[in-house]
Amino acid sequence: MTRDILYRTEERKGVPGLGGLGTSYSDLYGPLIRPRKVTKCSTCPTLNDNLPICLDRRLNRKFDLHILPWLFGIWLFSFIDRSNIGNAKIAGLPESLSITTGTSFNVALLVFYIPYILVDVPSNLLLKRLRAGIFLPSLITAWGIVCTCMGFIKSYAGLIVCRLLLGMFEGGILGGVIIYLAMFYRRHQMLYRSGLFYCAAPLSGAFGGLLAGALGQVRYGGYERWPWIFFIEGAITVIFGITCFFFMPDTPAMAKFLTDEEKVWASRRMRLDASGSTAIDVDQEKFDWRWARMALRAPQMWFCAAIWFFLLVPLYSFSLFLPSIIAGMGYTSTVAQLFTVPPNMAGFLVVIATAHYSDKVKNRGFFIVGGTILGIAGYIMLLASDANSVKYAGTFLIAAGVFQASPMLMGWVANNLSPHYVRAVGVGVVISVANCSAFIGTFIYIQRDAPKYTLGHSMSLAALVLNLLLTLAQMIYLRWENTQRALGHRDDRLLDDENVHRLGHRHPLFRYTL
Repeated sequence: MTRDILYRTEERKGVPGLGGLGTSYSDLYGPLIRPRKVTKCSTCPTLNDNLPICLDRRLNRKFDLHILPWLFGIWLFSFIDRSNIGNAKIAGLPESLSITTGTSFNVALLVFYIPYILVDVPSNLLLKRLRAGIFLPSLITAWGIVCTCMGFIKSYAGLIVCRLLLGMFEGGILGGVIIYLAMFYRRHQMLYRSGLFYCAAPLSGAFGGLLAGALGQVRYGGYERWPWIFFIEGAITVIFGITCFFFMPDTPAMAKFLTDEEKVWASRRMRLDASGSTAIDVDQEKFDWRWARMALRAPQMWFCAAIWFFLLVPLYSFSLFLPSIIAGMGYTSTVAQLFTVPPNMAGFLVVIATAHYSDKVKNRGFFIVGGTILGIAGYIMLLASDANSVKYAGTFLIAAGVFQASPMLMGWVANNLSPHYVRAVGVGVVISVANCSAFIGTFIYIQRDAPKYTLGHSMSLAALVLNLLLTLAQMIYLRWENTQRALGHRDDRLLDDENVHRLGHRHPLFRYTL
């Protein structure tokens, strides 16, 4: 059957066919998604199916104002509370708990990731069922309480228990935030927003370093130095988490800051952006094991999982051990805390800039490749030079390269999996697999290798080389698959009348983001 005959057959049956062959979205989805008439200025340009650009921009501004600040704060406090143990280490925690030798401290870092990995997929599936505006604030409040309690620990066993609980409550955050963003923003508007919230990670290193530098000097009430890092930072997280309950909407249709007209169009533009992968709103989607199987059979999901795995080896080790790396250059505890600020600020600025341009050119892979090359150069500087100035400059390159690649991967996997429950399962699996890298990242910087940390730097360098090769391989695969769809080699999928609305990202109209 030719492409034209196939199209006419699908059109006659009222099934979404090959809309790229002279058919508008109205023709494809008219009775399903026709909203009330919207009032707009006569000169306002439109997007697909007469969606006014002015209205699209107004929706984005409202979402940016009412959603992004809370997601930014969630990720900021998540990274601070996850990595402040690195600051506590050089503020006396190992000495207080008698874990100054061996790998006991590394084990404490590692156990965080066991529940973190296990809860990710279940947490993503529960996000919509338990209401995102309640579920995400509940998680941040719970981990803030745990972080606060870490200041009271008196034994190594207490440290392990707190790290396990922290991992359990933080495990659903990253995947939950990615899926939450995908409910509100179109595919090629999402990466910039992912960057805006993820830039909180390097900022947490800068802010956490300044805060830890001050709190690490406090001696009061029988608690000296490191407990106050957990007390104050944990308490701030709890207050922020409780505040989130009152302001985060569950879905666009439940956003109180939108008018009725805006709610209709917010839902409609997401259906249009799905390019045939779904014909219903996220509020109406129900879980089906078909979606789970579709996610697990998607090559792009496994590519992203492998790429993120090797990216997180240097990312996590850098976040956790940067104070130790700088202290290894011969600086005192307080100075080392403060010296973590500039590299993290560099990472913060690069994340925002690259996220903006990535959405502008609708490409993720090239930015990951560029960031990986920067990171490789940074680790070579740490390994090859004995000069502190060169080593410190290398940390800037690592921060700039590694931090920006992570939100790129978030956007990449979310862009190329559809609809909601396929994305929920896929993102959960990707994050779970990727975070297994923690079993490597937390054990490559050990005390006996100080101050050069040759093993840690070498392992991080090797991980980035593999990351580079896998990123290039995924880009080649996605370009090939898009070409096959453009040539009509996937049109046979439209012959199944009953399941044509359930093709997800396998729909011939759907194009992968490179």
